[in-house]
Amino acid sequence: MVHFVGAGSGAVDLITVRGKNHLENADVIIYAGSLVNKELLNYAKKNCEIYDSATMTLEEVLEVVVKSNKGNKKIVRLHTGDSSIYGAIKEQMVELDKLEIDYDVCPGVSAFCGAAASLKAEYTLPDVSQTVIITRMSGKTLVPEKESIASLAAHQATMILFLSTGLLEELQVELVKGGYSPDTPASIVYKATWDDEKIFHCTVSTLAKTAKENNITKTALITVGYFLGDDFSRSKLYDPTYSTEFREATK
Repeated sequence: MVHFVGAGSGAVDLITVRGKNHLENADVIIYAGSLVNKELLNYAKKNCEIYDSATMTLEEVLEVVVKSNKGNKKIVRLHTGDSSIYGAIKEQMVELDKLEIDYDVCPGVSAFCGAAASLKAEYTLPDVSQTVIITRMSGKTLVPEKESIASLAAHQATMILFLSTGLLEELQVELVKGGYSPDTPASIVYKATWDDEKIFHCTVSTLAKTAKENNITKTALITVGYFLGDDFSRSKLYDPTYSTEFREATK
């Protein structure tokens, strides 16, 4: 049995209770060493076999899984954040299906959730944005043309960008090309929820400059949109003039 576990956004205590239990009971842990907080491995039992997938290919990961599964060992595949977002898990599942090896998925706290918490922000403010676009700049992994930054920027929604810190000059151009004004609020959240987290507030036009001045080249999330401001409408849910299923309007 293979348990795909989302490690959370960085802080050790942000892993789920279920994820922690899987780690404590695992005979084998294969973790994404380039991004996962290694302190999470302290939950592993003493005789647990631990592999860093940062140095492995898919085939090498599967080799460990097959060998461990034949030995009836409990296997944890530990991915950063939530494995459903840029986690490269589907290709593993396809191969496990072929091998008739059972697996399940334990969700985790994604970095975009961790970033919102660190920013003390709400992505979906009334009369500002009710949509969150999670995307990335095209790089080694190409982004479909129909999902270009410029085309997504046309919606003027809250935008969260993974894996794009090294392409901020190009990102700025695409954001403005799509419709965001140069002075649209933005932020760079470096290693959200980690002990060495850093937050930099800026605008669309100063993203690259801000990153360069602070030597931020990777492991950061970019957020864009007016959710970073203080101009928004009150929610209907707690408005005394608005009736809900659970209470009548009082004014």
